[in-house]
Amino acid sequence: MYHLGIWQWPLAVAAAFLIGISKTGISGIGIFAISLFALIFPPQESSGIVLPLLICADLVAAPAYRKHVIWSHLWRLFPWAAAGIIIGFGVLLVLNNSHVLQQQVNQQVGQLMGAIFLVIVVFQIWRGRQAAAGNEEDSVPHTLWLAALIGLAAGFTTMVSNAAGPIMILYLLSMRLPKMEFMGTGAWYFLILNCFKIPFSYYLGLINFASLPLDMILAPFAVAGALCGRTLLRHIDQQLFQNLALGFTVIAGIKLLLKI
Repeated sequence: MYHLGIWQWPLAVAAAFLIGISKTGISGIGIFAISLFALIFPPQESSGIVLPLLICADLVAAPAYRKHVIWSHLWRLFPWAAAGIIIGFGVLLVLNNSHVLQQQVNQQVGQLMGAIFLVIVVFQIWRGRQAAAGNEEDSVPHTLWLAALIGLAAGFTTMVSNAAGPIMILYLLSMRLPKMEFMGTGAWYFLILNCFKIPFSYYLGLINFASLPLDMILAPFAVAGALCGRTLLRHIDQQLFQNLALGFTVIAGIKLLLKI
């Protein structure tokens, strides 16, 4: 089991609580939780510790929003996301014994992701203004290529760094889902995806018998955050919800782009 210092325990508890809130309340805030864990643990160890906590929060969020799932989005995205996870697994497997190369690749991929996040956010804001002015005829088309691109990117990113949240936020916002359908579809999507990742993460040694005791200690805080998030969501209007989601995505994009 990991032995944390005095300053590390509050950060770990706060990060676990934020994971829960991100699953049921303010989508996108989970990127801060992942960043906090990255301050405490090395990247691969952090990924292995975070995954069980994500699943604990998913197990609260998915049943809570079971009546608000748009299943057509899940069936369209999941095959591609599964393929992205397998690709990410292959990359990690190849790089597992080359720490310098792995660090360089993670850095470059992170910067590319950050740039993509910011570009898509600008596009989403432009679309919102066009729609408000009555100049947009329809939302982003529900085409196969878009689902394939988003699914592959989300699957690869979640396997490599547990950071697929911003990608899914932008996709679900582009589908113009109300906040309850947004949260319900995202909750079930990530529950299925995170469970699918378990054998790959175990094979890579990301989940191990040293990390599980720590997860057992932190899991109640993730569950508590998920329970609080559902209550919080009831008091957030649709426009504020979208602005918060976009805002946290911008912060995530800048963080990745500038390597901070």
